[in-house]
Amino acid sequence: MKYYLAIDIGASSGRHILSYLQDGKMVTEEIYRFQNGPETLTAYDGKEHLMWTHERLFTEILNGLKKAGELGKIPASVGIDTWGVDYALLDENDQAIGGTYCYRDGRTEATIPAVHSVIPFAELYERTGIQFATFNTVYQLLDDVKSGRMAKAKSFLMLPDYFHFRLTGVKKQEYTNATTTGMVNTKTRTWDTEILEKLGYKKELFGELSQPGTVVGEFTDEVAAYVGYKAKVVLPATHDTASAVLAAPLSGQTPYISSGTWSLLGVEQNYAHTTQAAREAGYSNEGSVKGQYRLQINIMGLWMIQQVRHELNDAYSFPQLADMARENPVDDEINVNDQKFLAPESMIDAINESVGRKLSVGEMAYVIYNNLARYYDLSLKALEEVTGEKYSTLNIIGGGSKNGLLNELTAKYTGKQIITGPSEGTAIGNLMMQMVGMGDLSGVAEGREYIKRSFDIAEL
Repeated sequence: MKYYLAIDIGASSGRHILSYLQDGKMVTEEIYRFQNGPETLTAYDGKEHLMWTHERLFTEILNGLKKAGELGKIPASVGIDTWGVDYALLDENDQAIGGTYCYRDGRTEATIPAVHSVIPFAELYERTGIQFATFNTVYQLLDDVKSGRMAKAKSFLMLPDYFHFRLTGVKKQEYTNATTTGMVNTKTRTWDTEILEKLGYKKELFGELSQPGTVVGEFTDEVAAYVGYKAKVVLPATHDTASAVLAAPLSGQTPYISSGTWSLLGVEQNYAHTTQAAREAGYSNEGSVKGQYRLQINIMGLWMIQQVRHELNDAYSFPQLADMARENPVDDEINVNDQKFLAPESMIDAINESVGRKLSVGEMAYVIYNNLARYYDLSLKALEEVTGEKYSTLNIIGGGSKNGLLNELTAKYTGKQIITGPSEGTAIGNLMMQMVGMGDLSGVAEGREYIKRSFDIAEL
C-alpha cells in the first residue's frame, strides 16, 4: 500500500492524517493529534509577546511521523500546512532568530501607519490584492527591521516552509502561503521587489516561489534516525485555507466557506480582483494552484466560541454548546469581525459588553452562531457585487461544517442551497496535492472526483 501523510497544524491543534487510494476512493486515518496555541514569551526585543513554541511543534511533527512507522504505515511522502502570515527568520546557523511571533501579537500597531506612509494601502492592494489585516506579514516585518532582527536574517521561511526545511535541509518558499504576506504581485505572481525596496526588506531573503506538488526533498539522516524511515516531502498548498478549498467538491466557480477558527468565504477565480470595489468590500486575492486565485474574505469564525468554551474551563463540548444555543435564541446583534474580538482578555466580557447585558451560556453561543450566519450573508452579497455573478449554492467545508445549527442559520440568511463537507478538508486537500506531485492523481479535477466518492457530502 502506498501511503501519504498530511500534517495539518491549526492555531489550536495539529493532526497527522494518513491516506491511500483504493478502489477509486481516498481512504484516510488520523494517527496522531496534538495541542497548539500561542504563549506569552520573551521575544527578540526583550519584551513579552505572543509567540508560537516552534520547537515543541517540530517535536510533535516528529512524534507523529514516528507513529506512522510504528504502525507499519510508512508514507511515501509527507506535507505540512499551517495558517498564513507567520514565519521564521533564520540566522547564519539556520536558527530561528528570537523565536516565531504569533499573528495575534500586537507588535504591528506602530508599524502599520509607518508602512502606509511609505506605500498607501490602496497601492498595496492594487499590487498584491491582499486585504488589510493588522497581522499581515508586510507589517510584521517592519517591526523586525526596527528591532534589528532582520539585519541578522539570512533566510525567511513561512512556518510550513520552515518545518519542511527542518525535515529535509532544503529551503523552498511555497506560493499559496507567500501570497498571504501582502508582498506577492498579482501580475507577476512572485515577490513584489518594489514593495521590498521601499520598506527596506532584504531582497535576498525572498527567492523563487514553488507551486503545490513540488518535491522539496527527502528526510535528513537525523530525522530518519528518529522516525525510523526516509520519506519525500512534497509541497501541499501550505496555507491551510488553500488546501481546504482544493478539497471542496466545487462545481465550477461556486462560493465556499472554509469554516474553522477562521471562516474564509470566497470563490475561485482565474484572475485577481484588485478594484476599488473589491478593496472596499474587504476581499483578498490569495493564491491557489496553477495561477488561480481565491477571492475571499476573513471572518472571525469559530474562534469566538472556542474562546468562550475555554473560558468556561472546557466544561461543554461544541455539540452541547450548539444544543444550548438552539434552546436560547436571542436577537442581539454584534459585528463578529470587530477588532475587539481578535484577541480580547475575555471573549465572554467582550460579547457581554457588545450586547449591553450579561448573557447565559446558551444565549452567548446563539449570539455567536446567529451573527456569524448574518455576516456570511452580508459577505456573500458583497462577493456577488464584486464578481458580477449570482450564486445558488454555498459549499461549507472544514470542522465547522459539522455544526448543524450554524449551517441552518446560514441557509436561512443566505437563501442558498448549502452543501457541507468534507469536515477534514484541509488535510484532504493537502493529501490530494501530494498525490498529484507523486503522479498518482492527474490534477485537482480528478482529485475532487475522488473526494466526492470518498467522504460524507450533505445538502441542506
